[in-house]
Amino acid sequence: MEHPKKRPIRSFVLRQGRLTDAQQRAIDSGMPLFGVAYAEQRLDLNQLFGREAPKILEIGFGMGETTASIAQSHPGQDFLGIEVHTPGVGSLLRQVQELGLNNLRLIQHDAVEVLQHMIADASLDGVHIFFPDPWPKKRHHKRRLIQQEFVALLCRKLKAGAYIHVATDWQEYAEWAMQILQAEPQLSNTAPGYAPQPDYRPLTKFEQRGLKLGHDVWDLIFVRK
Repeated sequence: MEHPKKRPIRSFVLRQGRLTDAQQRAIDSGMPLFGVAYAEQRLDLNQLFGREAPKILEIGFGMGETTASIAQSHPGQDFLGIEVHTPGVGSLLRQVQELGLNNLRLIQHDAVEVLQHMIADASLDGVHIFFPDPWPKKRHHKRRLIQQEFVALLCRKLKAGAYIHVATDWQEYAEWAMQILQAEPQLSNTAPGYAPQPDYRPLTKFEQRGLKLGHDVWDLIFVRK
C-alpha cells in the first residue's frame, strides 16, 4: 500500500483578492519580459539578467512598492522577487514597466520550492524578507516562514559574506526570528541585537502609518560566515 505524499506546511494562504484591470494588463504584457516560470532546474542568474552583478532575492514582496524602490535606487544590483499572490505580481510588474527597471525579475511560486530547485548554492549576495506573515496564533507558528530548516536552506544559497535581512513589526515574531537566526552556526549578527534600519530599505506606507501610531519595527541583519 502506497502512503500518500506528505503535504508541506505552507507559510502562506492563497487569498487572491481582486485583480484590477491595470494589474491584469501588467501581467499580460510584463510576464513574458520579466517573469520567470517555475521549473525544477537551476537558474543561471547571470544569464537571466545578462550580466555579472550582485544578486539579491526578495521573498514575499507584497504589492512590490519596496522592491521597485530598492531596484530603482540600486541599478548596479539585480533583484529576483518571489510572491504567490497574483495582485501583488501584477502591481510590481506595472511598476517595473512604468519605471523602466531592467534589474528586476519575478517568480510567482512557493519560495521554498524555488530555493530548493531553482537557486544554485552560493549564488546569492543577499536575501530580503520584509514583513512576513507573523502567524500570531501559537497553533499557527508552524506556518511561519522563519524556521530553522528554512534558514539552513537559505544559508546554502548565500555566498560567504552575503546577508539575510528580516524586518517585522511584530515584537514576538522579531524575538522568534532572532532566536532562530542566532542559533544558525553559519550566520553571525551584524549588530549587538536588532540592527538600525539600513538606508536601502525604504519605509512602506503601511510602516509609516504604524510608526505614527507608535508601533515599532525590528530589523535583523545577519551575514553568512
